[in-house]
Amino acid sequence: MLKTIADGIKEKINNRVLNQENLTELAITAMFAGGHVLIEGVPGLAKTLWARSLSQLLSVECKRVQFTSDLMPSDILGTKVFNQQSSAFELRKGPLFTQLFLADEINRTPPKTQSALLEVMEERAITIDGQTHKMDEPFFVMATQNPIEYEGTYPLPEALTDRFMMKIIVTYPGVAAEKQMLQAYHASDSHTPSSISSFDELKPPVISLTEDLQPICSAHDIAAAKKEIKAVTVEDGVFNYIVSLVETTRRVGAVQFGASPRGSVALLLAGKAYAAIQGRDYVIPDDIHTLALPILRHRILIRPEAEIEGVTADQVIETILSQVKAPR
Repeated sequence: MLKTIADGIKEKINNRVLNQENLTELAITAMFAGGHVLIEGVPGLAKTLWARSLSQLLSVECKRVQFTSDLMPSDILGTKVFNQQSSAFELRKGPLFTQLFLADEINRTPPKTQSALLEVMEERAITIDGQTHKMDEPFFVMATQNPIEYEGTYPLPEALTDRFMMKIIVTYPGVAAEKQMLQAYHASDSHTPSSISSFDELKPPVISLTEDLQPICSAHDIAAAKKEIKAVTVEDGVFNYIVSLVETTRRVGAVQFGASPRGSVALLLAGKAYAAIQGRDYVIPDDIHTLALPILRHRILIRPEAEIEGVTADQVIETILSQVKAPR
């Protein structure tokens, strides 16, 4: 069942968000594994369109919040207000009460507001005035951040970064895909130069790629798919491979702090989901190899002196993958 659902999602989204197949496969793997994703990329790469497309295909509620420097925790969590008619305080839910939450440019809001996501991302619950509210399933947080602007930004604290199962780097779609996108915009633009009477009528075109998508599964189907993931088998050699990869990150000289056991758990859960999406009921070492980079790159801290020399987390992980022997 999961492979059928995943194939349908990938086909629909990849026809709409061009040449971002890696984002689609990794993000839906994290979602079905019960994790969240942090997406890093410059503006204009269709990250918001991707999230909305996914929510339509899954038939789930999606809410987007533009994170800014003046955003307060209550702005996303909600607050209690006094109802004069009932003479009682009532909860006014914030946008975080949803199923797919898009935190746009999460690094533009202060740590106090960023930390409001800690509980809900880990425990799927929100506590307001001592009262805990459980979230509806599925619950998936997709956060974006811009890697090219640092003025007015607040780096994510390690505790929050570690809550994301994956950090996915989104790049430009390429010349061919960008040309195809322009042709789609051109074909759907009904305005012609002769029909425009004023400059004010020049509006961004609405292309067919942005039309509402028909749902291909329900919340019940998603729950059944997650049960399918739980049944995926993992051999002892794969367990050893996961532990060896994560433990090695703690012994590399350029690394100040390696991945925590949460990284090992993320590799296991994502590996099982990835295997099921490929149509297998067992995890192979190649699954772990594929997922190691997006799962571990944000969980290791490079030493300042190594960072000055140009050493990156991705380079360290790729070196580890080449050195740690995978089981046969």
